[in-house]
Amino acid sequence: MKNEFRLEDVTVVSVCYNSSEIIGGLIDSLPLGVSIVLVDNGGTNKFPEFAPDRRVKIVRLAQNEGFGRGCNAGAAEATTPYLLFLNPDVRVEEGAIEALLRAAHAYPEASAYNPRLINSDGSAYFKRRSYLLPRAQHLKRGWPDTDCQVPVLSGAAIFVRKQLFDSIGGFDPKIFLYHEDDDLSLRLKALGPLMFVRDSGVVHAKGYSSGRSPTVAAFKAFHMAQSRIYTGKKHHRPAPLLSAAWHCFVSSLLPFNWFSSRRRAKLGGFCRGVLSMRKGNDLN
Repeated sequence: MKNEFRLEDVTVVSVCYNSSEIIGGLIDSLPLGVSIVLVDNGGTNKFPEFAPDRRVKIVRLAQNEGFGRGCNAGAAEATTPYLLFLNPDVRVEEGAIEALLRAAHAYPEASAYNPRLINSDGSAYFKRRSYLLPRAQHLKRGWPDTDCQVPVLSGAAIFVRKQLFDSIGGFDPKIFLYHEDDDLSLRLKALGPLMFVRDSGVVHAKGYSSGRSPTVAAFKAFHMAQSRIYTGKKHHRPAPLLSAAWHCFVSSLLPFNWFSSRRRAKLGGFCRGVLSMRKGNDLN
């Protein structure tokens, strides 16, 4: 085999927030040869000792900088031609990274790639649409049968050439949480197509890595609202602030949102996020 498929050309970057109990599973699923950068986001992780052949580097951030900034901090430590951003709760199937490398050489015009994402119950997870895209660009549910171009990528597992990632400034540092992968996808797509790689499999326990308490739900919803409005304006979606405010109003009329402490917290967090963006306020 030619050496263009060397695992040594790949750096895995994973941003970790309260991920101490699950990160070992990700590391164990990775093949020897890849470099690994773990970003300790806000000092919330106690990582185990890793074997020297795992080539793990830890970047520690004093406070929680959010997903995008964490990814940028990890990518800055990489010296390899390719970056693979992975959530800490994913597990990489055997041969998945090799398949991504093959795809990068088979589709050199592409700017970035998603593997076939698999929910922990074995069902398909496929990001077929985005709030930032018109409905006409949305795809049907389920994995495509073959490699193909897609309109947007899931941030759970993004494979990208480091040179291209750096050329667009990486993830937008203004986005703390949510829609940062959509925004990155659209900026990368301006440089080349986004590809779905059927033969590369990654299992994802969606949402597990950060918990499901009412406090966490409110925190996430606040940033979801902010990011939705900010990215909507950035990518010229129609009336993003009005749309988010309407969502708050309609959601407040639904009885089931009041019978669950988690749903109440989520609704309150989203509404506070909308209010924080009123009168043209921007993210800092």
